[in-house]
Amino acid sequence: MSEEKLSIAQKTRSRILDQAARLFREKGYAAVSLRGIADAADMKAGSVYYHFNSKDDIVLEVLDQGIKKVHLAVEEAFQTGKELKTPEELMKSCIKAHLEALLSHSDYTSANVRIYGQVPDEIQNQALKVRRDYEGLWDQLLKQVAVNNALRPEVNPKLFRLALIGSLNATLEWFDPEQGDIDNLAEGYSQILLNGIMRN
Repeated sequence: MSEEKLSIAQKTRSRILDQAARLFREKGYAAVSLRGIADAADMKAGSVYYHFNSKDDIVLEVLDQGIKKVHLAVEEAFQTGKELKTPEELMKSCIKAHLEALLSHSDYTSANVRIYGQVPDEIQNQALKVRRDYEGLWDQLLKQVAVNNALRPEVNPKLFRLALIGSLNATLEWFDPEQGDIDNLAEGYSQILLNGIMRN
């Protein structure tokens, strides 16, 4: 395939995924059909099969991209800051990176959060690797914090990681990045997650 044809195919594939992510975000998994995705992408349903074998191939790609976009942002923040920043600064930087990526790619990330529990078990299982990889990045980050004696010994890292990712992902339900300030949001979440709410 020529470079020009490859570029066109990639753009078409991206258009299909963009429209699918939007539809899954708005309607959920069951209400979206392959024909609906094709119509939204301004294509014939048969043409979608040139790029994807099925609706579930599309949904798996949407799920994976929703996680990967956040993973890449947080990994960059981690790798850039782990030698230069204090543990608290590093945690804040990674929390901010998660929120910025989550909210700026909201069709993919929202679709991921909304429909993961709706898709067939086989698709969930295939999507687990990407999710586990991202969780592993936070486990690595928390180990780095612990090595620097910045993590209280009674804190359960796995429990904290679950609480952190869950609470950050929940902002998709109520935060509007066009109306609010992500920097302030990240700072507020960092204060609560890292320092708690009760006076010492």
